[in-house]
Amino acid sequence: MKNRSIADKRVTVVGFGRSGIAAARLAMRKGAREVIMQDKRDAAELGDDLVLELVREGVRAEFGDHREQTLLESDLVVVSPGVPKLAVIERTASAGVLVVSEIEFASWFIEADIVAITGTNGKSTVTSLIGSIIEHSGVPSFVGGNLGPPLSDAVDSIACREGGVVVLELSSYQLERTLSLAPKVAVMLNLTPDHLDRYGTLGAYGAAKQRIFRNQKSSDFAVVPGFDAMMIAMARAGAAKVETYGTADSSVRAEGGDLVDRWGANYSRDSIKIRGGHNLENAMAAVLATRLLGVGETAIREGLTAFAGLPHRMEFVADDDNIEYFNDSKATNVAAAVKAIVGLGDDRKIVLIAGGRDKGGSYEPLRALIEQRGRAVVLLGESTELMKAQFEDIVAIRVADDMFDAVSIARGCARSGDVVLLAPACSSLDMFENFEERGRIFSAAVRALAGTSRQEEDLSR
Repeated sequence: MKNRSIADKRVTVVGFGRSGIAAARLAMRKGAREVIMQDKRDAAELGDDLVLELVREGVRAEFGDHREQTLLESDLVVVSPGVPKLAVIERTASAGVLVVSEIEFASWFIEADIVAITGTNGKSTVTSLIGSIIEHSGVPSFVGGNLGPPLSDAVDSIACREGGVVVLELSSYQLERTLSLAPKVAVMLNLTPDHLDRYGTLGAYGAAKQRIFRNQKSSDFAVVPGFDAMMIAMARAGAAKVETYGTADSSVRAEGGDLVDRWGANYSRDSIKIRGGHNLENAMAAVLATRLLGVGETAIREGLTAFAGLPHRMEFVADDDNIEYFNDSKATNVAAAVKAIVGLGDDRKIVLIAGGRDKGGSYEPLRALIEQRGRAVVLLGESTELMKAQFEDIVAIRVADDMFDAVSIARGCARSGDVVLLAPACSSLDMFENFEERGRIFSAAVRALAGTSRQEEDLSR
């Protein structure tokens, strides 16, 4: 569907978020006869100035309940990733109207090679690391999607023309309504229970993720971990050549702590700045994806060395009184919290700050680790009682009113040599605007309290 014309078409964009606004502006640039934007919120909530700006550009705005007649009379409906599943959208699609995601819509106008990355955990790090490597190769590139700017914003840039590379982090939401998206290299890192409040089952969630391989050709590549049989099976269901990392027979693997690839290159572990065993796997995925694009050893080594990690993802904050503090606010599900703890090694006790809005998965994998490694668990947010019931028989539990209180309590629970780790295992949306705000407040609280006296708590239960 590349270069599919929307000239003289009526396009409705659902959702006034950043991706929706970018899609609406793209539709106007590509000659749509009429562009309508719908959102359940009113103009005041969205920002009157923003709405006025879009109206001046030619967009027609509709607020409140989504008008079904508008959708049914459209030639194309573009759904923003933040929009929940809506019956009116399903009815529109069933009536024969073409309904797509913003990523799918923008991909129609991309001539560059696309590298797409999905998975439950690690995709932002791998996306950014691939972006760093491509940047050092000198090839024009765009990095965005679920991380950074929407793809619609980049259309017509030099990076999106033939000879460029587009690097996309893709969430399950963005993949749901893709119809023709066909990455040159598609990377799927893992699949663990997440967003079950939306999908209901792991199978349905996995089916959305698997769409990343759906339209690939035999000349394309599907990259998955060699140690995950389910990932390999999902990749093999498509037409692309399957390439793996992380095992002895993989194209990229670890040897003596360093990374080696089947092209004969060796990348020192010391040159990879991101910490933790899971980040070594992330580096393998990035090396393999860029090798398959034809990037050379020198650019890969430079890109690995230059990338110091992303904020709120195992971000070291401070060492105060021989206690280290790490911000992994992006650990919004149980599997991510487990990886954060495992990545710190097995020689130190953990004071875990967790909680938020529960996402419907089991806490059992985290419970097993806390039983071994936990000094205490400090809880806050909507899931406090649920999580307390999961852990109170194996570790000391403390309940905090807010993040500053949580950090203060955690300092008292920690002992010299311990780690205080923010890895919430839950969404941030009960108390914070997003995981970034949650992480910033945690880090600010750690720095504000550093150097002040702390009273060690009695942790007997």
